[in-house]
Amino acid sequence: MQRAPKRVALFVTCLVDQFFPLVGEGVVKVLRHLGLEVDFPPAQTCCGQPAFNSGYRWEATVAARRFLEVFKDAPAIVAPSGSCVSMVRVFYPTLFHNDPQRLALARQIASRTYEFTQFLVRVLGVSDIGARYADGLVVTYHDSCHSLRELGIQEEPRALLRAVQGVRFVEFAHHEVCCGFGGTFSVKYAPISTAILQDKLENIADSGAQVLVATDSSCLMHIEGAMRRRRMAVRPVHIAQFLAEGLP
Repeated sequence: MQRAPKRVALFVTCLVDQFFPLVGEGVVKVLRHLGLEVDFPPAQTCCGQPAFNSGYRWEATVAARRFLEVFKDAPAIVAPSGSCVSMVRVFYPTLFHNDPQRLALARQIASRTYEFTQFLVRVLGVSDIGARYADGLVVTYHDSCHSLRELGIQEEPRALLRAVQGVRFVEFAHHEVCCGFGGTFSVKYAPISTAILQDKLENIADSGAQVLVATDSSCLMHIEGAMRRRRMAVRPVHIAQFLAEGLP
C-alpha cells in the first residue's frame, strides 16, 4: 500500500462537470469524510481523451499539456472516471515521447493520478467508509472497460459496495462485457452499440438488482438512456454518489 496523502486535487472530468455534478460533490463528500483536504483547480479542462480516441493527436496533446500544467504541483489527483485516469496514466506518455521534459512530468503525474475507488482502497486502505442504506437494497456493479482492462480495477468497487450496511451485493451475468458506449463508437457504430447495450440491460434485469453502480459516468449515461426508454425499475448511479448518499 502506498503512503496516503493528506491533500488531494479533484479532476472532475468533462461529463461530471457538464452533466453529473452530484458525482463530483460525492467524491468531495467521501474524501472529506475520511479526513482529507480536497482542492479543485479551477483552470482544469478536458484530459484530451475524446480527441485522442478520434485520431486528433495534436488537439489531444494541447489538452494534455494543460492538464500537466494545472496539476503539476498536486500531491495526488483523484478522478471519478477510470476512462480519464487511463488517459493520463496509460496514454500521456505516448503523446510526449518526443518531448523528454514533458514526458518526465507526464510520468510523474501519472504515478499520482488515481481513479476514485482505486484511491480509496489501494492508497487509503479503506473499504468501509461508514455508508448505510435500508436493509435489503440489492445492488450490482458494471465493470467499465478502461477501469477493468487498462487500470486493473475490479475488486476495489466491489469491496466498497459489500461494506455498505444494508446492501445486498449481487453480480449480473457478463458484468465485465462492454456496455456499447465507447465514446464516439456509439455514434459511429450505433446499431452495434445498441445490440451490445440490449444484452447488458437484459442481464441487469435478470439479476434482480434495484441499483446499478459503475465508476464511469459515460457508461452510466449510455445505460441510463436505454433504461428510461424501457422503463426499467433500476437506478443507475456512480459509486461516488452512491457512497456519499449513504453517509450520515
